Amino acid sequence: MLIKSKKIIVPFVITLIFGITGAQCKKDSDTPPPPPTPQEDALSVTKYLSTSDGNAKFNKQDDSFYNAETNSFASINVDVSTEYQEMDGFGFSLTGGSALHLFNMSSSKRKALLNELFAYDEENIGISYLRISIGASDLDAAPFSYNDLLAGQTDVNLDQFSIEPDRDHLIPVLKEILAINPNIKILGSPWSAPTWMKTNGATKGGELKEEYYEAYANYFVKYIQAMANEGITIDAITIQNEPLHPGNNPSMYMEPQAQANFVKNALGPAFEAAGVSTKIIVYDHNADRTDYPITIFNDAEANKYVDGSAFHLYGGSIDDLSKVHNAHPDKNLYFTEQWIGAPGNFGNDIVWHTENLIIGASRNWCKTVLEWNLASNSKLEPHTDGGCTQCLGALTIDGDDVTRNPAYYIIAHASKFARPGSVRIATNIPSGLPNVAFYTPDGEIVLVVVNTSGSEIRFNIDKGSEMFVDKLAANSVTTYVWK
Repeated sequence: MLIKSKKIIVPFVITLIFGITGAQCKKDSDTPPPPPTPQEDALSVTKYLSTSDGNAKFNKQDDSFYNAETNSFASINVDVSTEYQEMDGFGFSLTGGSALHLFNMSSSKRKALLNELFAYDEENIGISYLRISIGASDLDAAPFSYNDLLAGQTDVNLDQFSIEPDRDHLIPVLKEILAINPNIKILGSPWSAPTWMKTNGATKGGELKEEYYEAYANYFVKYIQAMANEGITIDAITIQNEPLHPGNNPSMYMEPQAQANFVKNALGPAFEAAGVSTKIIVYDHNADRTDYPITIFNDAEANKYVDGSAFHLYGGSIDDLSKVHNAHPDKNLYFTEQWIGAPGNFGNDIVWHTENLIIGASRNWCKTVLEWNLASNSKLEPHTDGGCTQCLGALTIDGDDVTRNPAYYIIAHASKFARPGSVRIATNIPSGLPNVAFYTPDGEIVLVVVNTSGSEIRFNIDKGSEMFVDKLAANSVTTYVWK
């Protein structure tokens, strides 16, 4: 009986053991292996994300990335060896109204906010370029120049020239910014010449009289010198904001040939005589009139004084800018203005502006990308009579209360990492994934990607020696930083 029992029991036990083992093996084979856990196997990639629903607004992610095997996903190929233009920076226009609201904050709150905006460190967004108005823009309380006279008066020697209006708010705020970031670059743009120099004697519209070309050239020289005496270096000037839009207040109309004549006959020689090294940038208007800067560059006498041309995108396509580069590859391009209309739409704004400005302007040779207007209040004030009534600042400032609006996050996605001196490097554009990459002076790669496809995309980021996989939800923006 014992032997009989053993013959029955042993096969049962063997069957049970093998059955359990087999089941366990099947379970293991159906479960994908976990990702590598040792810290040294992870790639050192930092990721910041903004989503269209606003649940993420330039938020640092905790994602881990590892070298990936070959797969069927689309790839963004990053080529560090192919370099394009060097970047001067990303930032905003510091209008008179912006300076007013910043100046009126309490000292401690203003200091904290300016550090957040302009300091180069882990906690802050590192704005590196500012555009200011030479005289008033339409986002000042009222038009003014630095040489305002009574009707019928003239001052060709500019004896009454004074930057006193800027001492109230703009200059003190700029000095605080320069204390935080002494290397920030500043671009000055006039909305109008003094009224006595114009054909209509008004702040709105009209043209610069040829008889005052020399006086107006010296007006620029005096402005640059006066700001230098305040410790403020004007790196570049544009000759006229939106020269083909005389309907703003202030504004001034200037045809391309008139601008070429002013440069070659007055402004260039005046800068040369005074030893002024400030760059001269022409046009400063929409992408649909690339013939404007090309006309000036084609004039050999004007060309020799001009550094490049500046653009906005209220007309035309951002890709049009490459026509200017292709015609005159020795001239620099700058993107200097784009507004966001109040009240703003975070999802739509961050996708459109990132695709067209951060990515589009950079891929089309621009050395700067600037959004219009750093700050306004909740009433969208101040503005001139006839000026912009719906321009939403990157910040809304009411006293010490600060709200961060879409433009703040759009610029942050680039300014925090692609510091001045970074160069744009080559990448391809897979379907639905517009992108741009920069190589920084510290040897980091900065890649900004937006998903415009309408659905989530999984994709590779491949720089040759290593490749990793990520996914990006529809209408979301990501910045990746790694070495």
